[in-house]
Amino acid sequence: MAGSVRKLFAFMPLFFGMGFIAPLIAQSMAALGIDAPFGTSRIAFGLLIGAPWGLYATLRGRWL
Repeated sequence: MAGSVRKLFAFMPLFFGMGFIAPLIAQSMAALGIDAPFGTSRIAFGLLIGAPWGLYATLRGRWL
């Protein structure tokens, strides 16, 4: 059980990027009246930014 929890927490930055950063980007764009580029939805554009950023944080161990 402890091993599976450790594995889950190892991917928390990725989940944070997809579950918090992406919707935050989408809601910020909606509040500012900005359309997403390339004809995508705002949430898809947020995922295009949030998911790779979370993956980077997961692999490198830091956000910047």
